[in-house]
Amino acid sequence: MVVHALPRHVSEAAARTVRALTSLPRIATVLSELRDAADHLQRLATFAAEELPEIVYQLEGIRAQLAAIEARLGAQPPVSPAAPRTGSPRPS
Repeated sequence: MVVHALPRHVSEAAARTVRALTSLPRIATVLSELRDAADHLQRLATFAAEELPEIVYQLEGIRAQLAAIEARLGAQPPVSPAAPRTGSPRPS
């Protein structure tokens, strides 16, 4: 009986091909997950772009309020340990 064996490089190539073919479903799953992640990032970017002007407007309002508070505090005389007490308890 004569047995014809495949050359070693052919059998190794066949084994690599089988491994590659069996990994295709996992690759397809990962690509689908990447596509979903990209879609989610696009939605987040769109949301951020739409909301950014409102955020800037609110921050400008906060800045104006802080400037008004700073101006009121600047108009008061400075407080020092030698300043007369107003009856407020001393912080501990």
